[in-house]
Amino acid sequence: MAQVTIRQLNKVYEGAVHAVKDVNLEIPDREFVVLVGPSGCGKTTTLRMVAGLESITSGDILIGDTVVNDLAPMDRDIAMVFQNYALYPHKSVYDNMAFGLKMRKFDKAEIDKRVQHAADILGIQQLLSRRPRQLSGGQRQRVALGRAIVRNPQVFLFDEPLSNLDAKLRVHMRVELRKLHERLGTTAIYVTHDQVEAMTLGDRVVVMKDGLVQQVGDPMTLYNTPANLFVAGFIGSPAMNFANVTVVGGEGGLWVETKGLKLRLPGALASRAAPLTGKSAVFGIRPEDLRVANSADPAEYSMDCEVEVVERLGSETLLDTRVGSETIVAAVEPMVAVRAREKVRLAVTPDRMHLFDAETEKAV
Repeated sequence: MAQVTIRQLNKVYEGAVHAVKDVNLEIPDREFVVLVGPSGCGKTTTLRMVAGLESITSGDILIGDTVVNDLAPMDRDIAMVFQNYALYPHKSVYDNMAFGLKMRKFDKAEIDKRVQHAADILGIQQLLSRRPRQLSGGQRQRVALGRAIVRNPQVFLFDEPLSNLDAKLRVHMRVELRKLHERLGTTAIYVTHDQVEAMTLGDRVVVMKDGLVQQVGDPMTLYNTPANLFVAGFIGSPAMNFANVTVVGGEGGLWVETKGLKLRLPGALASRAAPLTGKSAVFGIRPEDLRVANSADPAEYSMDCEVEVVERLGSETLLDTRVGSETIVAAVEPMVAVRAREKVRLAVTPDRMHLFDAETEKAV
């Protein structure tokens, strides 16, 4: 087992494409870290540099106390699970899992011990004699995981390993991956574009955009206190609602307002927002922090809107509404009797309001 240290990591391709920009990251031993972001954000390039599959333009990568910049992938004591499984079609499951050990000249008894142990962990003992073409997508992914497990590496690297699976199987495999990590206790770096995967799998999540790390933290820190507008909009499903507003003073406090919306900022947020008085800002509220208002809800923390679409999902109902020129989505109780084109009043949870500087996009 080992910690991974990334220092001032950069990757510049020919044509001056700066794919990874000054990434610094400390991944302690046994931690499961997820790199997440949209396509082209640099997450996979970062992972491939850790694996030794991409050259480093500048910076250092350490596995344990060893700088691995110039080490070949096979000398880094890592195991990588790819998006496309990368199984040999002409070999059996057993031989696919054993291949790396055979190349490293392990004796037959040790190979058999490791393969059988990995197959037992993953529940694929009955598949060892089959070929990849005889397996489902989920079974192939388990074989790819088994091939990595038998290596007993210091670090596991995962490059979007669940993206080829159907939605139900992805949920199941997320749980299995988390159980596997708890059982093996090996340092893991996982890349995905799916923020739900990131939130459910990661001890910590690294959000990237345009080659830059936007924020690093445990899932609930990213959810509750996003560092900027991008993180706020990327983390959470459904996504956070945003409205372009002006911060104004009045009636003994600070307010945010735009056409059809005027809300009072609660105490702590108002104090932080004071320098923005008279300036533009972006107001944010998550759908789950909105509800249909009742007569007891104060007017300064509610808004009138028109329902455009009702999405009944069983466990909750999503109301796609129009507030002035802004679209606001509310996640409400499943039995709320609301129809499209109805007028409703939504109440916000005051201490769940967010505000972002319109110029820097940083959280206030």
